[in-house]
Amino acid sequence: MAFSSDSVNVFLAVLDHGSFSAAARALSRVPSAVSMTIAHLEAELDVQLFDRSGREPQPTAAARALEPQARLLGAQLRQLNAQALSLTQGLEERLTIAIAPELLAGPWTEALAALTADHPLLQVEVLAAPQADAMALLHAGRAQLALVFERPSIDGREGFQEVGSETLVAVIAPQHPVMQAAAGAPLSEVHLTTTRQIVVAGRDLAQTDPRFVFARHHWRTDNHLAALSLIEAGLGWGWQPRELVDPRIQAGTLVEMPFDNLSNGVKLWVDVVWSKERPLGLGARRFVEWLQRGSEQAQD
Repeated sequence: MAFSSDSVNVFLAVLDHGSFSAAARALSRVPSAVSMTIAHLEAELDVQLFDRSGREPQPTAAARALEPQARLLGAQLRQLNAQALSLTQGLEERLTIAIAPELLAGPWTEALAALTADHPLLQVEVLAAPQADAMALLHAGRAQLALVFERPSIDGREGFQEVGSETLVAVIAPQHPVMQAAAGAPLSEVHLTTTRQIVVAGRDLAQTDPRFVFARHHWRTDNHLAALSLIEAGLGWGWQPRELVDPRIQAGTLVEMPFDNLSNGVKLWVDVVWSKERPLGLGARRFVEWLQRGSEQAQD
């Protein structure tokens, strides 16, 4: 094989620095070693890469034709070396993040973009799961991190970092019978308890967060888009993140439920959670740091 990691580096160095001697200085080598590497490469390829008739070697048409792929290969080799070094420093082979579906519209992708800029070969898996399921994935070791709402109690097995907040609002379809009967008049808390509620919850029927269930009669789904479809179809009301439903409110397919004796909105803190029973890898630690940094910048 003509090209190796070393010959690619030497070839690109000569292209970038314009001479064998300048490339040698950049590579901390003697000029004769650079010249010999290029000569061997030309012999292996049976093609002239540099015209040596002038004072300084000039790249030939063949060299320019090979340059794009050589640069791509050089970048891939640098990424591979960086990945290998990161693995020795504790970078996980795969980072799995379980995210409560109501938080999918949040700024977590910015932290992930910053992480992958530093570790471009890191494999990432994002699982959308209702909060109870996301926490179960975390404790089972299926996910290293969970991005969820604040929990009602502290679990000694968990470490966490607060990374923002989200406001949930009670929304309903404008054509729902409750809204039609109200005819523009405000509602009361009785309407929350007597009107069917659409709840986003895990598949374990015993795992339902009582903070989010108001109605005596409710339907469950483990998918926030399914919940929105049911609510928009006039089949019930539900708690949804303001950021997620604002476009639908503007479009007129949903309305915030107007109350005469209470405000519509519940502000909840958002945490990124990990298990204290397993050491966090480098990628997970960096992701938490970027989330925290983004939260601090948003507050400034």
